[in-house]
Amino acid sequence: MSARQAVAEFEALADDAWLLRLGERIDDALNARVHALAARIRAQAPDWLRDLVPAYASLAVFFDPLSVDAQTVRAWLTRQCDQSADDGAATPARTIEIPVAYGGEFGPDLDAAAAELGLSPTQLIQRHGDGDYRVAMIGFAPGFPYLSGLDPALTLPRLATPRTHVAAGSVAIGGAQTGIYPRPGPGGWRLLGRTPLRLFDAARATPSLLQPGDRVRLRAIGADEFQALSEDASE
Repeated sequence: MSARQAVAEFEALADDAWLLRLGERIDDALNARVHALAARIRAQAPDWLRDLVPAYASLAVFFDPLSVDAQTVRAWLTRQCDQSADDGAATPARTIEIPVAYGGEFGPDLDAAAAELGLSPTQLIQRHGDGDYRVAMIGFAPGFPYLSGLDPALTLPRLATPRTHVAAGSVAIGGAQTGIYPRPGPGGWRLLGRTPLRLFDAARATPSLLQPGDRVRLRAIGADEFQALSEDASE
């Protein structure tokens, strides 16, 4: 990949933040470049760096305006963008296994979604669970992972009328993405199952279980294992 491809457009978010736009689309290769750039910046960790927030095609960089001026930060970031981005595919990533109980009370939309896709519920579970997922970004709610890597054949539109209540841990499809609701709340994605894991806990040293760039493997479980893991998570 050439340096020209790695150049970002800069947008001032505030007096203490730059938004680096690497593109305008949802694309796995583009998202990998975002995470590679974030990793390169994080590895150098300049004293003025306060936070990095990656999205699908952009990276927000927050800095301390009392210790450095915005143009100095922009010049430094430009040099990082101009470096070769060949390390994008080699960026280290954790692999996190997420157990999921599919269907029934755990996934009330499973049967209808399978019928809409021309699959049996068992086939949908198998194909959904076989996905090679990556956390493209965290958003919508604290700890909510947007997972890229969904089989394109499993793309489903959001519900015409969103639910007013979605249970914490619900695993869902929204368009061409999979997501996991970290806490109860409204939502319009198709609910296929639920994980007993606690995706966000403000009391933990690292509140969000999943981080941008992580790889995710889904593992189908039954109701008994869901119950046992739920009890473990509550301890």
